[in-house]
Amino acid sequence: MAVEDTLKPNVPTEESNPNSVDHPIDRYHEEGDDAEEGAIVDESSKSAVPESHPLEHSWTLWFDNPSVKSKQTTWGSSLRSVFTFSTVEEFWSLYNNIRHPSKLANGADLYYFKHNIEPKWEDPICANGGKWTMNFSREKSDKPFLYTLLALIGEQFDHGDEICGVVVNVRAKQERISIWTKNSSNEAAQVSIGRQWKEFLDYNSSIGFIIHEDAKKLDRGAKSAYTA
Repeated sequence: MAVEDTLKPNVPTEESNPNSVDHPIDRYHEEGDDAEEGAIVDESSKSAVPESHPLEHSWTLWFDNPSVKSKQTTWGSSLRSVFTFSTVEEFWSLYNNIRHPSKLANGADLYYFKHNIEPKWEDPICANGGKWTMNFSREKSDKPFLYTLLALIGEQFDHGDEICGVVVNVRAKQERISIWTKNSSNEAAQVSIGRQWKEFLDYNSSIGFIIHEDAKKLDRGAKSAYTA
């Protein structure tokens, strides 16, 4: 299943982002060029105010800065919320003005989580969940991360209510993208999310689902509860 075909019905692709000449915002500015000389507002252009396209959920961008993280005493103390968006236009304005994973420093973590959910195991909504993870070579996760974001904010997953958010972890030799979910005991929902994610990205390798509680106890020794 091609990612572009899957996402087109609900979320504009990169070509339809706010920088596109065909975007309503650009049409508004073009139509405003005919304002009467000396006028501040062209009365004829009032009806051309760009329409916003609300998302089903608001989402918050979080960033964990590696330079700060190395000095922290408590895990998560360097994690900061950056911006919350609730429309398609706000998403593209944010996405087009931040560094993508390939341009981030080693050790950086970039999160997009539903508003009011903190990307921490201790968050009540995340506490009983887990995560699916895909691994990519260094500087190869930009497009997969974007396509994952579009699938999430465009509500493409059948069990989207089970999803908390997504994170990309930038490390020296690889970049990892993980989708965090709410209820690890709901096997049918978790497996569905994993399979659909692979389809959206045309990802052929097997992926595993790690329960947060297992990761806390066993760290890297935690085994996959489910695979897709």
